[in-house]
Amino acid sequence: MNSFKKIALAMVAAMTLGTMVATPASANTMSVVASTWNAAKTGGAGYDTPATAGTALTTAIVRPVPADNTVDNTDVVQIVATVAAGTSVTATSTNATIVSALHTTAAPVGATSGSSSLTVATGTGTTATFFVYTKTTAIGTVVITNGPVTLTYYVQGTAGLINNLTVSAPTTGAAGTKQDITVTATDTFGNKVSGKSITATIFAASATLDTATATTGATLSDFGVATFKATLPATGTRSLITFAPTTAGDAVAGAVVGLTAPTLAPFAEIAVRDLVSELAAEKAAKDAALAAKAVADAAVLKAAADAVAAKAAADKALADAKTASDAALAAEKTASAKALADAKVAADAALAAAVKVETDKAAAAKVASDAALLAKDAQIAKLTADNAAALASLKKAFNTLANRWNKKNPKAKVALVK
Repeated sequence: MNSFKKIALAMVAAMTLGTMVATPASANTMSVVASTWNAAKTGGAGYDTPATAGTALTTAIVRPVPADNTVDNTDVVQIVATVAAGTSVTATSTNATIVSALHTTAAPVGATSGSSSLTVATGTGTTATFFVYTKTTAIGTVVITNGPVTLTYYVQGTAGLINNLTVSAPTTGAAGTKQDITVTATDTFGNKVSGKSITATIFAASATLDTATATTGATLSDFGVATFKATLPATGTRSLITFAPTTAGDAVAGAVVGLTAPTLAPFAEIAVRDLVSELAAEKAAKDAALAAKAVADAAVLKAAADAVAAKAAADKALADAKTASDAALAAEKTASAKALADAKVAADAALAAAVKVETDKAAAAKVASDAALLAKDAQIAKLTADNAAALASLKKAFNTLANRWNKKNPKAKVALVK
């Protein structure tokens, strides 16, 4: 990702420098001087003029970030553009900020002052002055424009003292294992700080370290990051390790008004896992689950056996009901036949006296007999339907239990009842 950023910045630089074309005779002319403060300058402190610094991506002018929240002469690049009188000069920045004046007690200029663009009208004069500061270590640009003429300078910040330490550590680890803990050092603006020693302190002998100090890296893979290796104890519930800058002078002395408060003593807390005990607990839970399964399997077997017994009882009840129904039908038929015979004898006996009367009586007796037969047939049909419904219910109950059994015991399936 950083390589792509560098390529992109190089492309931007090439495109920007490509705009620095020869100026037509009728256009504005502009000369620009970018310089930095030099307290040891011969003749007294002041701004020096770098020969070619800042005109290319690889020669960015380097300035410290304003970690004290005051933008003064040591933090800025002074850019002075000399132009034709009465014209305006515009400065536009990326990854940098432009101010028109430096900090004073009467007129404070801090890390939130300024903007990314500033235009100065020269009026009757011929110069425009800009001060540029940056809060990031990423390379920034400042484009100075006067009419059709543009010039680009590159600036870059250097990280301040350590203002924040952040810790990344696993939340848990097996007893006796080695764990990586990383500590990232940043300044008050979030820039990573490299080459600084960090000291780790173990609380209550809850772990051991390969080394008590580590230095924040300076490569792309570990810039500003120090790595510690901690071996967790064989017994105990947690490991607690605190971190702090080894050298007090590498960190801020205290909070700066208006900037992020320092956090210089973070800690890592790692819960120690007893894998032997966890394994025993898991085994006990598994054994309990197997015991519960055995109980459930026994219940299924009993339910299946009960269903078989219920079916046998239902089959017997059906057979008994059919036998009783057949016996009742035979008795009814016998009684009906006897009644008919008795009626016929009575009719024959009375036939001589009153044929018509006896004929009517015979007809009435037949009607009564037919009604009784129909009633018995209806009773038999109801008994047959009730028996069939009871059998169907028993079959359904059995098949439901059998399906449950078969799902849990695919190798010992029970045949369904049709």
